[in-house]
Amino acid sequence: MSFPKNFLWGGATAANQYEGGWQEGGRGIAVHDLMTDGTKDEPRRIYCQNDQGDEVTIQQGECIPFGYRGILKEGYYYPSHQATDFYHHYKEDIALMGEMGFKIYRLSISWTRIFPNGDDEEPNEEGLRFYDQVINELRKYNIEPLVTILHFDMPLHLATKYGGWKDRRLIDFYLRFARTLFERWKDKVTYWITINEINVLGGYWTLGLASNHRKTGTHSNQGETPLEDAGIKLQSIHYMLVASALANKMARKINPNFMLGTMCALSGIYPATCHPDDVFGAYEFRRKALLYSDVTMRGYYPNYAQAIFDEYNFHLEMEPEDEKILRENTSDFLAFSYYRTTAFDRNSPNTTTTGGQQASPNPYLKKTPWGWPIDPEGLRFVLNELYDRYQKPLFIVENGMGNIDVVEEDGSIHDDYRIAYLRDHIKEMKKAVEIDHVNLLGYTTWGCIDIVSAGTGEMKKRYGFVYVDLDDKGNGSLKRMKKDSFYWYKKVIESNGEILE
Repeated sequence: MSFPKNFLWGGATAANQYEGGWQEGGRGIAVHDLMTDGTKDEPRRIYCQNDQGDEVTIQQGECIPFGYRGILKEGYYYPSHQATDFYHHYKEDIALMGEMGFKIYRLSISWTRIFPNGDDEEPNEEGLRFYDQVINELRKYNIEPLVTILHFDMPLHLATKYGGWKDRRLIDFYLRFARTLFERWKDKVTYWITINEINVLGGYWTLGLASNHRKTGTHSNQGETPLEDAGIKLQSIHYMLVASALANKMARKINPNFMLGTMCALSGIYPATCHPDDVFGAYEFRRKALLYSDVTMRGYYPNYAQAIFDEYNFHLEMEPEDEKILRENTSDFLAFSYYRTTAFDRNSPNTTTTGGQQASPNPYLKKTPWGWPIDPEGLRFVLNELYDRYQKPLFIVENGMGNIDVVEEDGSIHDDYRIAYLRDHIKEMKKAVEIDHVNLLGYTTWGCIDIVSAGTGEMKKRYGFVYVDLDDKGNGSLKRMKKDSFYWYKKVIESNGEILE
């Protein structure tokens, strides 16, 4: 047995890192538009101001202080405004995807391009027409669109007026957005993801939340959720879970053939040693990562959820119909990102990042230039873990490595490190399918064309098969250039994963 004939090979991006075209075509402002650039060592920031003109800055994972609003500040670079300009290069970029032989392309829809404020009564037709053109172009190359409805995209107006997802009214605004997409593309899109990486959302950037708690540390998006912020975060994500379930219900009425997915960040977690505290600590931390997929895939909060709520002195507020909504509208498949594994060490501070729980380094693993452990075997482990748990189809929708690429004098880009990373992960993915009989729908590598890094705002942290001529400050021609990995991945797809060398 090898990969199924209909296996969906492709790539993935997000509008906030790739699309650009900010305030063009009637697009409104999102919170991510207020995020400055950063580096590995210097976090991205959002400048905030109150009515008295006082200013503070927050980092990516922080809540905004009560009484403040996010602002744009002169003299700073905001990477999402241009990103790598898919808005003006989509035909060229999709042609490159077609040349590689993509079966599927995962994209996200900018909420503020469709509803500029988020709570508008009517959608922005110009924004819808842009995505009509994108989807039609994909179809021209027989590429299936995989549409993520909400991917780290919070309309600034919803954060400012309602306090983000802590207000239950956002469920209705999200459903208006989702309905517009479902009805518009009911005959052109089959695969949908309701919310991206729902298990790692937090703070102002992704949820629009405010609090008076101020985090400290180099990267304040890392670390256990403070007691002061945990309640509003947990309650907000409950509203998102309800919104996701109601979107599933709505979608199935519009087109019963839709495939509707949940999406989580689910890189693996190991105990650092065989000490019982490390073993149970890793287990406990993993349950926190799986809490929301348990709800969306099984239809109810698991027994251990109460232990998490008790840890934060949190009482979940639910409307009488919420349990029924969650139970009756589970997802068809689980999509997830996988970048690395990490170790739980009982003696080390445990911090949370997009790629998973970080504690002490794993001495058995090499790292990327940005310090992310490389663990292909961990992907097979996670695939089995998830399929054992849910017995529903899985979809790897993000996998890749950020690295520094060098353009040679002849224009060639030799990214053998990227090829090696992806090859090793595909080999383990293949074992999970062939040996373990995991039901895997497809594989979309992250950042198939170079995009702005979500975590650092850098361009030099590159993931793509196609190089985009742009530096960390937005300077460059935006010219697209094929890397060695472009031709390699083309062969992988042509052979349905049989040719990996």
